[in-house]
Amino acid sequence: MEAWKEACSSGVPALYLVPDRRIYLLKPITFNGPCKSNITVKIVGTLEASSKLSDWDEKSTTHWVLFHRIENLTVLGGGTINGNGKIWWEHSCKINTSAVTFYSCNNLRVEDLSIKDSQQIHISIEECNNVRVSNLTIDAPEKSPNTDGIHVANTKNMLIIGCMIRTGDDCISIVSGSHNVKAMNIVCGPGHGISIGSLGATNSVANVSDVIVDSATLNGTTNGVRIKTWQGGQGHARNILFQNINMHQVYNPIIIDQNYCDSKDPCHEQKSAVSVSHVIYKNIKGTSASKVAVKFTCSRTLPCQKIKMKNIRLVGQDGGSTESLCKHVKWATTEMVIPPPCANGKLLL
Repeated sequence: MEAWKEACSSGVPALYLVPDRRIYLLKPITFNGPCKSNITVKIVGTLEASSKLSDWDEKSTTHWVLFHRIENLTVLGGGTINGNGKIWWEHSCKINTSAVTFYSCNNLRVEDLSIKDSQQIHISIEECNNVRVSNLTIDAPEKSPNTDGIHVANTKNMLIIGCMIRTGDDCISIVSGSHNVKAMNIVCGPGHGISIGSLGATNSVANVSDVIVDSATLNGTTNGVRIKTWQGGQGHARNILFQNINMHQVYNPIIIDQNYCDSKDPCHEQKSAVSVSHVIYKNIKGTSASKVAVKFTCSRTLPCQKIKMKNIRLVGQDGGSTESLCKHVKWATTEMVIPPPCANGKLLL
């Protein structure tokens, strides 16, 4: 912290270094800004989280390493960030703890990091603008709970490129308040796939728009490309493009679920919903681990609209046939789609 204070108060650009061949055992820590000049953080050694639950108080349970209100921050890698999450997984209560959080950091660059075994979310980007995340390797066991790879919330103008993500939850999750987000050259699996949402929990208003997922490979994930919203929410998920994607034994390769319910109690049907519209699926191929390769379960009162599909080929493991399942979908166009869409140009009742 003394080194950070000196770097942050420097009148000229500063380098904050985690040296090679050293391991730093850290309790929850916050690097606060604003700083006087640009800062580059270079992590060549290892940061490791304390496994003692007594080292975490109530105020720090949602963050381990937090960068807060820092403009023009660059974080470079070569080293490792180890969330030491096993003790957390054994006592999981799904409180969305993040290993590394960037909060209100504009003009942010994060690259060449290896992050593993987060307590829950590995990297969380929140309320940031103009962000580039590249060449990350994120690793956690397939059954580790809620260990999203990269989580994006209330963030604008973001590029995620060249990342390899193996987790127990979403490889990438993009939630409310996020706009103009692009993910390219992503390798995902195991995990829950690449998700927009969930959106609209507890009757909230949620908005996501202008998202592109381009050039991704998904291996053995429980979902492929997914949009998930809760009943009772409001807002929209729109202008979303999924293209140039390879699926290998993915259980739900293409899925929209407007009836998402991650709750012990049953979720009853409600009239209001987060609208889902102007979604394009293009050049998606591979194998489905389930018979239903395309699944759209949309709201009765606010159907999915303006859905386009082109050049889709999703077959069974041995090239066998697959099926579509649709409820309350209004197509825009479908062209060269396998399995054939449930209904073309109609609202399925």
